[in-house]
Amino acid sequence: MADMRRNGYSNRRASHGHGVKDAYIDGNTVRRIQTLPQEAPMKKQTVSRAARKNRERAQSMSKVFVVFLAAVSVAVLWTCVRFLQLKSRITSSIQTIAELETEYSQLKADNDAYESQMNVSVDLEQVKKTAMGRLGMKYPAENQIITYQLEKGSYVRQYQEVPDAE
Repeated sequence: MADMRRNGYSNRRASHGHGVKDAYIDGNTVRRIQTLPQEAPMKKQTVSRAARKNRERAQSMSKVFVVFLAAVSVAVLWTCVRFLQLKSRITSSIQTIAELETEYSQLKADNDAYESQMNVSVDLEQVKKTAMGRLGMKYPAENQIITYQLEKGSYVRQYQEVPDAE
């Protein structure tokens, strides 16, 4: 049991002679307290002249380095401003495109409505009567009809006038 106490373990049921259960043993629940070593009185150290110069040089910035940092800062700032300008321009272009697409959709819907209204309002019989009566048009005779065979997937181009079949 003494071995267990030395290693930081305790037995909850063990009596430690004082009738206290769950006694604290140094190191079993918290870290051990570490003490700081005693500090020796500060001695005045003498630093060589070269060491002082090196320290001063390391702590100070040269004019060239300051100019370089300033130039880099200006370049970064300019890049950020340019990026924000381009981002703003892209955003406004996207908004313009969205507005134009909405307008296009509306115009297409209006055009389709007008087309269907026009198709409904046109009376083909009336057109036929007007063409034959007022304009003197008539159906073609058999000898005036020229037929041709069209291959599937092809089309016809007319390079000259169709000859009269008289």
